[in-house]
Amino acid sequence: MQRIVILGNAGSGKSTLARAIGERLGLPVVHLDTLFWEPNWVETDAEQFRTRVREAVASDTWVCEGNYARRTFDLRLPRADLIIWLDTPRLTCFTRVLIRSALKRPRADRPVGCTDKLDREFLTFLDFVWNFDRGYRPGIEAMRLAVGPQIPTVHLRGNQQVAEFLDSLSVSGIGAIER
Repeated sequence: MQRIVILGNAGSGKSTLARAIGERLGLPVVHLDTLFWEPNWVETDAEQFRTRVREAVASDTWVCEGNYARRTFDLRLPRADLIIWLDTPRLTCFTRVLIRSALKRPRADRPVGCTDKLDREFLTFLDFVWNFDRGYRPGIEAMRLAVGPQIPTVHLRGNQQVAEFLDSLSVSGIGAIER
């Protein structure tokens, strides 16, 4: 497996898992948020974003984390060898988002010039996180099945399953995985 897409809610651990897989397998990591957002949380023009994603996944090896299904699945999924869905409980995601926002630590997946603020947009984002499984995930999953139904998909729930998955990785690829 040389091209891996990681999906999941905000705070589910997509970026952390992508970095761990990248380190373990020597793959470059693509954080879609860094391609989408300009400083001060300004959205990139749709065509510019697609161009950035197209260039980022043009190589033969990568781990790409982020959803952006409607905007980029047609660019990423046809090239992917594996999809990983992080099935992290929403309370865990919600708590992680609150903590990382309060700590304001620099992060590799954080777009340059984008810092968290406790404002109306952040509260809207928290609502998105809380309602992701009911309001957004079904649409993302439907698009995944429409664009890449043949791509092996692994569902990981919780730190233990993530750790076991990482332990199954080797430089030669993915060990035994369940679809």
